[in-house]
Amino acid sequence: TIGTTLKPVSAGLKQGQITPTELCQKCLSMIKKTKFLNAYITVTEEEALKQAEESEKRYAKGQPLGDLDGIPVAIKDNFSTSAIETTCGSNMLKGYVPPYNATVVQKLFDQGALLMGKTNLDEFAMGSGSTDGVFGPVKNPWSYSKQYREKRKQKPHGENEDSDWLITGGSSGGSAAAVSAFTCFAALGSDTGGSTRNPAAQCGLVGVKPSYGLVSRHGLIPLVNSMDVPGILTRCVDDAAVVLGVLAGHDPKDSTTIQDPVKPFLLPSLTDVSKLCIGIPKEYLVPELSSEVQSLWTKAADLFESRGAKVIEVSLPHTSYSIVCYHVLCTSEVASNMARFDGLEYGHRCDIDVSTEAMYAATRREGFNDVVRGRILSGNFFLLKENYETYFIKAQKVRRLIANDFVNVFNSGVDVLLTPTTLSEAVPYLEFIKEDNRTRSAQDDIFTQAVNMAGLPAISVPMALSNQGLPIGLQFIGRAFCDQQLLTVAKWFEKQVQFPVIQLQGLMDDCSAIFENEKLASVSLKH
Repeated sequence: TIGTTLKPVSAGLKQGQITPTELCQKCLSMIKKTKFLNAYITVTEEEALKQAEESEKRYAKGQPLGDLDGIPVAIKDNFSTSAIETTCGSNMLKGYVPPYNATVVQKLFDQGALLMGKTNLDEFAMGSGSTDGVFGPVKNPWSYSKQYREKRKQKPHGENEDSDWLITGGSSGGSAAAVSAFTCFAALGSDTGGSTRNPAAQCGLVGVKPSYGLVSRHGLIPLVNSMDVPGILTRCVDDAAVVLGVLAGHDPKDSTTIQDPVKPFLLPSLTDVSKLCIGIPKEYLVPELSSEVQSLWTKAADLFESRGAKVIEVSLPHTSYSIVCYHVLCTSEVASNMARFDGLEYGHRCDIDVSTEAMYAATRREGFNDVVRGRILSGNFFLLKENYETYFIKAQKVRRLIANDFVNVFNSGVDVLLTPTTLSEAVPYLEFIKEDNRTRSAQDDIFTQAVNMAGLPAISVPMALSNQGLPIGLQFIGRAFCDQQLLTVAKWFEKQVQFPVIQLQGLMDDCSAIFENEKLASVSLKH
């Protein structure tokens, strides 16, 4: 198997067993082979090869910039990238080329990372399936895995093969598919209500949502300023920690970032969990939760208990209000943020020149899809003078109660909360599109939204394959700014469960050949 994680490959680069250019070319060839997944909107081949060449020179001098030097990464297409088109998966920004890099993008470049491309997403990151972007839906690599295909053999299916694939979850589905299909080693997503953790769970990856304020949002095209956080998708917890260590820290361009210097995220190996207290929120046991996810959740709790950890049931009493509260606050901020796309300064502009109002209206009608327009309308309704107190202010108060629920639980001695990430494994596309976007988002982000409203760190870790041969992930939630402790617990859990590597039929042979050439023989790439 190729458990190609970042650290062994970084070691391989340092020892000269593979060059950044070779690594870059392997990933570019995987991008071409997996084009049908629709993970990328823009593939930055020239840029990547140029960066690889620079990286090679540094390695030749024995002066790599860090662990990410020469490592291929991908970036969700709602982060600004200088001189590279940034579309947010929308007609509104087709052809828009930002003049600057988002802080997180610049930090990756400063460490020598190679940009493979910009990844696909739900339009303006509004969705939970990565099916609503203007560039078409993203397909889950697990749809083509040996594990899933073998289980499907017993099932008769006369459906059209073309649409017989699974969604990735959203809205960072392109980033998740890119990492899952071995086209890069890490990818940036954004997380407003679960948009990094949801696809991580559906694609068998680790998805991290850092504490609000730990990582700069400068250059992340805003959806909900008070909840957005850059997220990280990788194939293991250690890799996520390496990337988070690079991204974390104060940014003068983002006043919401913390002032304290952040220490590097080196994760100690946790061997003894007996001092830990794990909380299981009883409100998260909802009727819609699939029995398989529920039984794995119980199994995970038992695992901690059997190793001496204290596992207790806790209550987050305001959970049931979180969906409504999130909807009001989210759409209100969306309405305000989307006002900038008026056809004047940048982005799409219609041809109508009857009046300014007509130009605005036509530009926004042509530029935004139904989902975005719907959220703008909802938000503007909640913000109307006569509704402001009833909806927006009330939702802010409920948000405070939700945040306090977490504070109370953590103050009672709980170190980490253990919850499901999603209601079920990835569902087939045809099934997913039967529901409208709002209903789907409300259902799919039920376990992840409250974390964003409270500004806490959370991580989704793949636990096991379902009876269908598909990944199921569980979520750990930590105290604010205790990201390192959270990742340490997640790493311990990951080691216990030994989640299997995806076996991409037909492509896997190429993969194995790629990473098991003579040059890498001495570097163990087993996960």
